[in-house]
Amino acid sequence: MDDPVPEGFSAHGRRSPITEPWEPLYARVAEDRLVLATRLREPHCNSRHMPHGGFLATMADNAMGLSLGMNLARTGAPVDGLVTVSLTLDYLGSARPGQWLEFDTDFVKLGRSICFAEATVRADGVPVARARATFKRRTAKAAA
Repeated sequence: MDDPVPEGFSAHGRRSPITEPWEPLYARVAEDRLVLATRLREPHCNSRHMPHGGFLATMADNAMGLSLGMNLARTGAPVDGLVTVSLTLDYLGSARPGQWLEFDTDFVKLGRSICFAEATVRADGVPVARARATFKRRTAKAAA
């Protein structure tokens, strides 16, 4: 039997080819951010059965970008998406298959053209990575 999904989380509705092998993914909408999560499984891991750095980076990038998008939408500013300019990850620990991983954005700074975010990755509540990213705001071009 699969471990239960923590309260407040439901299936993440935004899918992409890069995250497809990692499904099921979950999301919890908070007032100022979207927390992504999953139960750590083999497709998320490297040969040592620990979460692969690329997986952690991709999921943290998604969580931060989606959280920035939520905050930008609240301002009413026209935005046609965000593009990651820079992403760094500090590894603080590790996780094991079966643990619940959360990618939680805990800092957002909105700018006119550049935005910043930071996120913490937790395994069963214990920090295992810290991410920082810079995003470029894309604006819709006016039709000629």
